[in-house]
Amino acid sequence: MTDANTTVLHRGLSFGESPRWHEGRLWFSDFYRHAVYSLAADGTDERLELEVAGQPSGLDWRRDGDLLCVSMTDHQLLRVNQAGVTTYCDISEHCGFWANDLVVSSSDIAYVGNFGFDLDTMLAEVGVAGMLASPPPTTNLVVLDAHGEVLQLVDEMAFPNGAVITPDGTTLIIGETMAFRLSAFDINPDGTLSNRRIWAQLDFVATDGMCLDADGQIWVANAITNQCLRVREGGEITATLTTSQTAFACMLGGDDRRTLYVMTAPSSNRFEIASERLGTIEIARVATPGVGRP
Repeated sequence: MTDANTTVLHRGLSFGESPRWHEGRLWFSDFYRHAVYSLAADGTDERLELEVAGQPSGLDWRRDGDLLCVSMTDHQLLRVNQAGVTTYCDISEHCGFWANDLVVSSSDIAYVGNFGFDLDTMLAEVGVAGMLASPPPTTNLVVLDAHGEVLQLVDEMAFPNGAVITPDGTTLIIGETMAFRLSAFDINPDGTLSNRRIWAQLDFVATDGMCLDADGQIWVANAITNQCLRVREGGEITATLTTSQTAFACMLGGDDRRTLYVMTAPSSNRFEIASERLGTIEIARVATPGVGRP
């Protein structure tokens, strides 16, 4: 596939984020329904999995099967299992604004991003042009060990967002939304990050939720337009997928991991969409299956 369009699979979301393929179902967070849901592969059988008063975002699973879920507005990372819901870590002191996406390694190291500033308010005050002229504050990528303790803070991140870990567990690639780039790090044996570098610098692509395929390329949602892009290391765009609304996250799933699920909405502005139910999940079939984490 070089260029294609999606089809709408499921409607009625407020703002869907962090799609994850897990045990034969698509899991996702819905910010303003304040809950985590799952769907069958064909978009039916929506199930409420977890209510999160503080607004859910990033999702991923530990080796023991426990779910880690970001609670955005109170900057908590929650741990969910059959015994209930507990606070895994409070990262408030390390966040400039809402906590956001995360990925968890195969050794249970969690990498958690945050906005760094109030995006919606700043856009209302200065607009896109103002933000481009005067870049907003950077923030920390928070690295948590397998016990939920802060292991490392990676500073000067320009809105650390969607992230993937390569199948061999040695590289983290993460979107810096406000810098229009994907950045890579080596993952050290203890889970800390080093050797920060640009994996792909893109032209006006607000890198959001993403996933990795078996060719080592990344599907990334462009949060300022209705597109997902397939990107090779170095920045070459090898495929473009057009969605019906702005794309905010994507995940390769299905039994063969060749269905690209895309979370879309008219906008990410909470002042405009929090009370609406216009978000969708859209799909397209692709040639190369998903790999790595999440």
